[in-house]
Amino acid sequence: MNLNLNIIDRFILVGDRILLKPKTMSERTRAGLYLPPGFQEKEKLQSGYVVKLGPGYPVGPSPDVDEPWKEPKQATRYIPLQAQEGDLAIYLQNQSYEFEYEQQKYVIVPQSAVLLLIREGFFEEGG
Repeated sequence: MNLNLNIIDRFILVGDRILLKPKTMSERTRAGLYLPPGFQEKEKLQSGYVVKLGPGYPVGPSPDVDEPWKEPKQATRYIPLQAQEGDLAIYLQNQSYEFEYEQQKYVIVPQSAVLLLIREGFFEEGG
């Protein structure tokens, strides 16, 4: 077993799940008021950076199989997710699952919980 693997490489996401690293929020408002601990966790919308993605939505075998008792010869196919690694995702807090692994906080959300993706360099590449 190779112990030099990156922590993220150990994670295998299933289906349409997205692994996020929560964005750290400021402890103060724009007006300079200090927010009490735990205030941001109660917000309905949260944000985080996409770290890793699941394979997407699985697609079943094609319906033109002439002999259904035969084993399918093709591997499972997936419809890929819209998110990409490095995107900033705005997601619904109530559909997320937070966990901690080796003193790092992570959040897992289904793609349906992501409301907005902000991609750096999108306009520079597209012209």
